[in-house]
Amino acid sequence: QVQLVESGGGSVQAGGSLRLSCAASRYGVSINHAAWYRQVPGKQREWVAQIIASGAADYTDSVKGRFSVSRDKNFRTVYLQMNNLTPEDTAVYYCKVPLGGREYWGQGTQVIVGS
Repeated sequence: QVQLVESGGGSVQAGGSLRLSCAASRYGVSINHAAWYRQVPGKQREWVAQIIASGAADYTDSVKGRFSVSRDKNFRTVYLQMNNLTPEDTAVYYCKVPLGGREYWGQGTQVIVGS
């Protein structure tokens, strides 16, 4: 069983930055593909960004130029660097990683951006 452990959420003022991390709990697991989602209470979970095996990344329009997804050299941890945050970025953020034919989700980390 693989667990994805997220960290890095918190409260910041508008214009601030946070870096989220998503790490595989089991040694030897390689994170080749990963996606970040976010969810606001009462709304559907929204896709935010993804990184694929080649390292190429893609983003939803609302975060382009502000967010950056990356991966450590050991392919064990994925990051979401979030800059110039706005109150509209307030949400619980989740990582999702496909492994062995299954999709695994992190436990979620809360991001609150004050105006």
